[in-house]
Amino acid sequence: MRTIRGPLAQALPYIAAWALLLGPAAWPAAAQQVPAAALTLEQVLDMAEAGSESIAIAQAGVRRAEGTDVISRSGLFPQLNLSGGYDRALATEFQGLFGGTGGAPACDPFAIDPTASLDARVTEIERAIDCGAVGGDPFGGGQGGGNANALPFGRANTWRVTLAFSQTLYSGGRLEAQQSLARAGGDAAALALTGARAQLLFDVTQAYYDAVLSNRLVAIAEATLEQAEATLLRTQAGFRAGTQPEFELLRARVNRDNQRPALIRQRVNRDLAMLRLKQRLELPAAADLRLADDLSGDDLPPAPVFAERVTSVEAMLMAAADPIQPVVQAGAPLLPERSAVLEAGVAVRSSEAALDAALAERKPNVTLTSTYGRVSYPTGLFWGFSSLRTNWTVGANVQLPILTGGRLRGTELVARAELEQSQARLRQVEELAELDSRSALAELIAARAAWESTAGTIEQASRAYGIAEVRFQAGLSTQLELSDSRLLLQQAEANRAQAARDLQVARARLALLPGLPLGTSGGAVP
Repeated sequence: MRTIRGPLAQALPYIAAWALLLGPAAWPAAAQQVPAAALTLEQVLDMAEAGSESIAIAQAGVRRAEGTDVISRSGLFPQLNLSGGYDRALATEFQGLFGGTGGAPACDPFAIDPTASLDARVTEIERAIDCGAVGGDPFGGGQGGGNANALPFGRANTWRVTLAFSQTLYSGGRLEAQQSLARAGGDAAALALTGARAQLLFDVTQAYYDAVLSNRLVAIAEATLEQAEATLLRTQAGFRAGTQPEFELLRARVNRDNQRPALIRQRVNRDLAMLRLKQRLELPAAADLRLADDLSGDDLPPAPVFAERVTSVEAMLMAAADPIQPVVQAGAPLLPERSAVLEAGVAVRSSEAALDAALAERKPNVTLTSTYGRVSYPTGLFWGFSSLRTNWTVGANVQLPILTGGRLRGTELVARAELEQSQARLRQVEELAELDSRSALAELIAARAAWESTAGTIEQASRAYGIAEVRFQAGLSTQLELSDSRLLLQQAEANRAQAARDLQVARARLALLPGLPLGTSGGAVP
């Protein structure tokens, strides 16, 4: 692999910064307003939660689960449906079935005079039969059809209005299983919302303290560069006065020049950290974002938003003779209940409900039904109330599977396997959750110990640098001693800031631990 050196290597941080600056060109234009004052962590978290898409998605999941629960309970109540329709017969099988045309006969209507002689009446019957006045389509509504106008066969126009009622009397446990599945889905959606909110708050907290740490490292790099420039000026003055050799002047200039790339790198890291924070807050890349914390104080209390949960746990850990003892002891009271474990428990409940539903398929399903309808067969397009006829039925349906080709048995086997799988996953998640919770407590102890160990380092390093500077000005030491003292001071300040950042992130993780996914940790800023 070829190593990049020279001016290109120094330009790479700028290229990366510009790439990130140009990348968010597609960020939302309707971004939040940035307050003029410096933002605290609480304000940043409020802004992030207000504009978070992940929170909105989780909230929609909760509402969807509520709708599913309503649907699952609907089967317990009566069902009533109204339907209506119109049919126009363009052709019918009953037309001309008995030799008629279904319309008006081709001859005079059949009429018998009771006072006529027998021969006359027989002649009239024969005439009517021959021309179709008698024996035509009795279903088509012809004039010779008598009551055929009231029959539905072959009618050109049909209007129907039907009211259908059904009520499940016995479902074999199907409806109860559906309700259990819906309730499990609602609990899972609520836990998903809790987890999404905890993950968002932790990610934003980490991004916030990364940006604060980057600001602090830039300040340290700037102060170090100022010290190197001041040393160079004194060395130049000593060189002109003849008290300093050229070698010391060259060393001072090299030390000064070496601080400039470090400062450039820290500024680029700060810009990248601020861009990441702005992106999480839905802010434009050009927004002037200022942060209230600086991680430079001697006291480092927990952020107010996490103080309630963290303070008592941290005090209990620090009060122990061996802080790690409460973490490793069996049944530690500090271990919180994790959402991941609750989600695994909900999955078990869902699998149990699915198994109940599979078993219920073997049982009969009894339903009470009733249908009430009004029908009309008008000769014209529209009907009248006087022509409406009534159909009303009441019945019961029983469904019981007899032969399914093994489908029910296969469904039951699948449900039992999923239940065993979810139960095993629950045991696995419980073990991982306990390990993850203990590691979060241990991480907090380590972060606090690291921060406390740096308490006096900066003061000692500052005093050592002051002594080295006086010795160098008096000609009692070399510039190498001064450079080493300056480097030690810079490292002490950077370590103190990094330890403060790690402690605050560890506190946030502990406070949000119940809702965080397993394995979540706060990495250091690049």
